[in-house]
Amino acid sequence: MSEGLRQDELASDPYHQFENWYQQIMDSDLPEPTAMSLATVDSNHQPWQRMVLLKTFDEDGFVFFTNYSSRKAGHIDNNARVSLLFPWHPMGRQVKVTGRAEKISTAESFKYFSSRPRGSQIGAWASRQSNVIKSRALLETMFEQMKHKFS
Repeated sequence: MSEGLRQDELASDPYHQFENWYQQIMDSDLPEPTAMSLATVDSNHQPWQRMVLLKTFDEDGFVFFTNYSSRKAGHIDNNARVSLLFPWHPMGRQVKVTGRAEKISTAESFKYFSSRPRGSQIGAWASRQSNVIKSRALLETMFEQMKHKFS
């Protein structure tokens, strides 16, 4: 539980303050401490939010991964201005970040994808993220086809 905020205990640099709180949250028992809400805006100016996981961060930005053909990727392609919210309520904290999203290098994307468990990779190949599927059976068939193709 938070003991409140005192101005004299805050870092003068917002990045360093985030770093401090991030370490506290990682040391806690909070489930999914890297979960953050990502807000994007579609071509009709309709905002959308979804939870994603923070994979890494540094002074250049916050990194999350998504399928480049997903709805969120399409929103970002049309309007790169996004917002993140870290809901660390058990510690009495929430952190809001706004800025422009940009793709990381292909090499970094490939390295991350390669680090995922094989079943997760196959699932990504089998499923068209953000698209409605006709049935679970169809998804399972696609999964088995991709498993056979890439095993």
